[in-house]
Amino acid sequence: MKAPAGAALPQAPVPSGVDLRMMLRNHVVRRSIECLEAAGRRREEAIRTGAIAGFRDTIRARLAVSHDSLPAGAGAAPPAARTVSVHHRMGYRIENILFESFPGWEVNATVYVPEGFPAPFPAIVVPVGHSGKQFSSYQLPCQFFARSGFLAITFDPPGQAGEKQRGNDHFRDGVRPYLTGDSSSRYFVADALRCIDYLYTRADVDSGPGVAMTGVSGGGTTTLMAGLLDDRIRVLGPSCCLSPLADLAIRQCYAGCPEDRMWRRYADGLDFVDLLCAAAPKPVLIMAGRADEVFRLEDTEEMVAVVRRFYRSAGAGEGMEFFADESGHAYTLNQAARFVDFLDRRWLERAARRPDLPADSFSLNPTGHLQCDPRQDVNIRTLTRERALELRKQRAPGREATCRSALAQCGWTSGFREGVRVEVGPPFQTWVHQVRQLSLETEPGIRVPGTWIAPMAGSVRPVLLHFDDAGRDRLLEAGGILGRAIRFVDREGPTRGCLTVDLRGWGDTEPAMLPYEIASWGSRQRFFAYSSFALGDSTMGMRVRDGLAALDFLRGRPECAGAPVIVSGCGLGGLVAAQVAAIDHHLGGLVLWDCLRAFEDLLEAEDCAWSPEVFIPGVLRDYEVADLLAAADCPIRWINPLDAMKRSFEPADL
Repeated sequence: MKAPAGAALPQAPVPSGVDLRMMLRNHVVRRSIECLEAAGRRREEAIRTGAIAGFRDTIRARLAVSHDSLPAGAGAAPPAARTVSVHHRMGYRIENILFESFPGWEVNATVYVPEGFPAPFPAIVVPVGHSGKQFSSYQLPCQFFARSGFLAITFDPPGQAGEKQRGNDHFRDGVRPYLTGDSSSRYFVADALRCIDYLYTRADVDSGPGVAMTGVSGGGTTTLMAGLLDDRIRVLGPSCCLSPLADLAIRQCYAGCPEDRMWRRYADGLDFVDLLCAAAPKPVLIMAGRADEVFRLEDTEEMVAVVRRFYRSAGAGEGMEFFADESGHAYTLNQAARFVDFLDRRWLERAARRPDLPADSFSLNPTGHLQCDPRQDVNIRTLTRERALELRKQRAPGREATCRSALAQCGWTSGFREGVRVEVGPPFQTWVHQVRQLSLETEPGIRVPGTWIAPMAGSVRPVLLHFDDAGRDRLLEAGGILGRAIRFVDREGPTRGCLTVDLRGWGDTEPAMLPYEIASWGSRQRFFAYSSFALGDSTMGMRVRDGLAALDFLRGRPECAGAPVIVSGCGLGGLVAAQVAAIDHHLGGLVLWDCLRAFEDLLEAEDCAWSPEVFIPGVLRDYEVADLLAAADCPIRWINPLDAMKRSFEPADL
């Protein structure tokens, strides 16, 4: 019977019912928004009931967990500081100081000391954002603070335009701490807290009232986080750094930097508005630029309204103020003047004594007058590598421990298994095999397309299950090795079966590119890596769940009854295959192709050619690739292991 002209082809993929190229993005965005909406309900309940302390303590505790133990704070040993240079200016002097935060990691602090005011001075810490301390948003406010009688200290962040470049790139190196269960944010925050440790050693600093902290952009983010982790910080002044995570970071899919996406940030409800509320009752002056090209004023004003209600519920309504400057994305002299007035009123509780300081009396100092020349051999990469070596000694040995850890990493439970649904297309005979397209609904909104090839007659022995980060068809098409392995066109020899699937985000489900991913620091992989980490459910973990669902499908096929299943994987698909094998324990074999040799290799190389998704959060607390293979309990073939740059090893190195 002749098929109508518009009929679907029998061998065509099964319609998924979802936009496959937006599927993974929609899934991550939806779940992230749900987390923040739940956080909003908890916050509103605290405001309504007055249960401020409980909310505040929960947010601070969750933030502390995301930053692990820091080598700074009230209980830390005083730093051994070294003065590099001193320069005298009109109304202040510059002291360039070096001291350690983490062992061997030097803070390149520039201190602006008042002249013409009696010591001791109240102190202000000014963290630098994604910039360098030599620029106007840091020099001019620090000069203003010093000429107003406040001692100010500023320092460069890792990477960016400052002095701490090597091994500290925000994207290449900032993602590495995920492997050890840490966040690169701890390096920004620890330096800010270590500055306080240093200030408390100075005789010309009045430490009685604690310190103030203020910064712009990333420096404002550091200010917020540090202010919740150290009670010595008594007043906060974040500037040009506030936007609802649900907007820029989630719905607009702006990847930003990994230090802003700590593990479980979304799941734990650590939106900027929550951090601000949890600062109560500390005085806080929120500042914004009306012409800020990064953070919209209306977004900041909306957050301010919520924070103001929270502060009022906490009985600290007068301690929270907002200033909208006639500026762009910058920390201006106007903001510095407003912050000084705020400090006098809300912190020091004294009459304003700020002198008249016209703008034309300020000028930038030469960059060379601010340099400290900190060590470059100790950085985020080397410190994370040392942490990985410590974790290697602490990991629980044995197959069962690895299996439990792999299950926890991917989040697979019986509930996921029970929720899997499969739609299988009609068979299409091709020589001695029949080919069926299928769609696995592994969880709501996720459809994993697959191609199931089985012999025309008899049972399937063995059957191959394949994952490939370059797409399920790559090793099938045009006489590819998967087709040869199952004897696809061989009428004489025994034939075999194969299921190859596009795990979410790969092959037919590769996400479409969105506008922010055109920027040099943007990419689809970065968005999904950082966002899924903040969600507390990595995309690699999601793919392992998809792989386990595909394995269940095969085991449920009548033609596969009792047949050994061999799992294979290429590229990142090899890591999925290895985790599936460590969890299942009943495979007939495991084959890895062009797979990463070891997670620790990602910490040895200066650069990395793999997707950022390879930095699975906390994996080195649990296992290495070799541990997964040891737990697999089946024959293993490992073809061409690769290093961090996707280069093959010499035989001696293996």
